[in-house]
Amino acid sequence: MPTTVTPSGELLGASVEGLDLAHFSESDIDAIVQALGHYGVLRFPRQTLSAAQLKAFASQLGELEINVVNTYQAAGHPEVMILSNIVEYGNPIGLADAGQSWHTDMSYSKTVAFANVLHALRVPQRDGRPLGATEFCDMCAAYDDLPDAIKQKLVGKRALHDFEKFWEMMRARPGNTRPPLTQAQRQARPPVSHPVVITHPINGRTALYANPGYTVRIEQLPRAESDELLEFLFAHQTQDKYRYVFRWTLGDVLVWDNLRVIHQAVADYAPDEHRLMKRCQVMATRFAPL
Repeated sequence: MPTTVTPSGELLGASVEGLDLAHFSESDIDAIVQALGHYGVLRFPRQTLSAAQLKAFASQLGELEINVVNTYQAAGHPEVMILSNIVEYGNPIGLADAGQSWHTDMSYSKTVAFANVLHALRVPQRDGRPLGATEFCDMCAAYDDLPDAIKQKLVGKRALHDFEKFWEMMRARPGNTRPPLTQAQRQARPPVSHPVVITHPINGRTALYANPGYTVRIEQLPRAESDELLEFLFAHQTQDKYRYVFRWTLGDVLVWDNLRVIHQAVADYAPDEHRLMKRCQVMATRFAPL
């Protein structure tokens, strides 16, 4: 990859300079995949991409999801979601809908997510400071630091992930207007089972695969014991020492590895402080199932 990769100096994150994502080679994609496994979060600054170009790049990382619940999509490109609080883009995703809880995208799906690809087209600012950051926590580092007794307890364990958990968490937020899921929507997204601990398919490290947004139950444990262990894991994995805060700049394309990190959006901007992102969700189809 004919680029410069500058690590953030933290557990996660690197900035990739010198690569125009509208024009890439197969070797560029291979290098990006390897860098994702190493850094977890990659920033590509100063990108100018149409929806078609964003989709073309993201599709090289894996099959793209078409989100059947979110209908805010780029015209002619249903794989490209519009994340915005700007009314002109249809029914906007407001602050109460901004993903303000730690989660891993698509852990509720049988085929989970590999990467998110977001392009920043408008970034809210106040007093010269960017707002609407995205925060990440490193699940490889979080696993490494677990007490040995907990690691032993997690061997062979599987957990249920439920889309409705996150949906109801968002519905409970002040100002949220989303309706409850219909019976058909619940039936289309039943709870799914995944290992609580995975081996990362790129870097070979062990990672936690549980998150506060979607994980509801460790299957092999009684309910009370499962609740206690999940409460411990959620508090452990979201400690500040595992956290990386990304502050957006206009034109950034940010790619992150959902097998390595959990994330949340920071909704610190007002409705009249406009934020506009285009997003592709890359499924983990290039890897064996968890």
